Amino acid sequence: MRRIAVVIPAAGAGRRMGSVAKPLVELGGQPMLQRSIRPFLDRDDVHWVIIALPPELAAAPPHWLMGDRRVDVLAGGAERGDSVRNALAAVPMEAEIVLVHDAARPLVSAEVIERCVAAAAEGRSAIAGMPIVDTIKEVDGDGCIVSTPDRRTLWAAQTPQAFPAEVLRDAHARAAADRISTTDDAALVARYGGTVMVVEGATDNMKITTPADLAIAEALIARRS
Repeated sequence: MRRIAVVIPAAGAGRRMGSVAKPLVELGGQPMLQRSIRPFLDRDDVHWVIIALPPELAAAPPHWLMGDRRVDVLAGGAERGDSVRNALAAVPMEAEIVLVHDAARPLVSAEVIERCVAAAAEGRSAIAGMPIVDTIKEVDGDGCIVSTPDRRTLWAAQTPQAFPAEVLRDAHARAAADRISTTDDAALVARYGGTVMVVEGATDNMKITTPADLAIAEALIARRS
């Protein structure tokens, strides 16, 4: 059986949500973070879930996080990349695959997770994503259109992102040595010569950023029910 570790950076300030602790925001009667980690804990091959929380929450984690021995919490860093690096340092060396998932994507499905895991199990790095349906414009500093990229080549990135563990560890170690910070682990792996593929995500696998997103997510949960 594969040995998978899941890293959840959840230390963001939630400024666009009114500076609330976004992991604790209730969604369909459950904290958002609880919904985000559940599909991973439902897998027998997930052995570790490392969650990077704001320092005050990491010091006194909510009780519902501590009911599964596979879950560990620690203090995140100032930026997302710092939180991932902190959590990655806590991943045991025997982990074969590391998944990185946004705490603010609480509607991820088992099918999307499996597609990412399947790629990493073959030694490839992969992210979930969806083809862009809108026409995209590149503009300059004055707001004038510079180009119109071919949307057939454009995908919207989602999470989870999945990596052979040694690939992600190496990328973060090199980034730390180079003093590089990033919000995208796939971009970091690619920066250091890795190849990252895109597997099919899902329209429901949205990121909760604003109060309006909460309303949409509530509707999607009601539809699932």
